[in-house]
Amino acid sequence: MSRAPAESFAARYGPAALVTGASTGIGAEFARQLAARGLDLVLVARRLDRLEEVASEVRAAHGVAVHVAALDLAAPDLRDRIATAIGDLDVGLVVSNAGRYGFGRFLDARLEDELDGLDVNARAPLVLAHEFARRLSARGRGGMIFLSSSSAYQGTPFAAGYGAAKAHTLTLAEALAFELAPWGVDVLAVCPGPVATEGTAGMDTSSFPIGPMQAPPVVRAALDALGRRSSIVPGLPNAFVATLGKLLPRSLNTRLMGAIFARAFHLTRR
Repeated sequence: MSRAPAESFAARYGPAALVTGASTGIGAEFARQLAARGLDLVLVARRLDRLEEVASEVRAAHGVAVHVAALDLAAPDLRDRIATAIGDLDVGLVVSNAGRYGFGRFLDARLEDELDGLDVNARAPLVLAHEFARRLSARGRGGMIFLSSSSAYQGTPFAAGYGAAKAHTLTLAEALAFELAPWGVDVLAVCPGPVATEGTAGMDTSSFPIGPMQAPPVVRAALDALGRRSSIVPGLPNAFVATLGKLLPRSLNTRLMGAIFARAFHLTRR
């Protein structure tokens, strides 16, 4: 798959992009690569100091305009806060990247933490989708990228709420890709396996069939696939495993994921 020239990417998805969860990891890498393709940025995350660091880096490297907004994606008034952060900027691309991990036995989990994760991992992408589907359709061009996970393809024991929320995001994005195509809006779900970020630092990834990817190739694959696919699993080995999993019964996939995550977090079923 050849990469579209930076000029045509910026013409279709510019002049500005909104990136949530942009203070570190995959979100920060989206900021870098989108700036390299000539898009101005609106970066959103909870930690203002980290956002400012990323903003300073991409301004210096690429000379684009960067706006930052410190807010929690679980906020009940998220839609209003996002609208305030954007102001009158013409946003042509939305990257819904912010996520909140929740690993461990469901019996041990606090309901408050599960609901907080649901707000960030499922409700926030829905809010962004509803807001920007209208904006981008009115423009007649643009795109939305939603970070899902390979956990979306089956039940994920010891990450039950997280996997369920990511399944919601995957199916939402696939449906919107079909619905919004006539209005010139491209929608993509990105379903990576483990990625080397702060969120996975506590995992024992030796239990996974494939080691963690780095953020830059994940983001590059996503940007290259936008407008060509409705969903991707970055990395050929990960894509192969995901394809193989689709051929197996879901119950078997769930048992396999349970065994992998139990080892990753040194858990037992009881």
